[in-house]
Amino acid sequence: MYSYELYLNILITINKYIMNIKVSNLVSDSGNNIANQFSIRTPKGRYFQSYDSMIAFVPYHGLIKLDATYWDYSRTTSKYRNKFLGLTTDQIKQRIKDKTIKLTNLNK
Repeated sequence: MYSYELYLNILITINKYIMNIKVSNLVSDSGNNIANQFSIRTPKGRYFQSYDSMIAFVPYHGLIKLDATYWDYSRTTSKYRNKFLGLTTDQIKQRIKDKTIKLTNLNK
């Protein structure tokens, strides 16, 4: 059986993690927020979300991960994914081929 102190420490740790998550809209070249395109900063790295789907994860340490289903879903998603990553679609495809970007399920 776990003690009250252990539960309390777990809750404090979870709260610190949650409080360190920051969500912001991507910003256009003219400085306006882009609707439905989000950058999410967590203690482990940054996510790119388009509408309700996670598209990319850039960890602070390790390989970039793209969602295998949605990474190349539409022109709009691709445009803002490229802006988020600072790469072109051709560069991304080459890195997937070279296995320096990993395709995975980010929408579990």
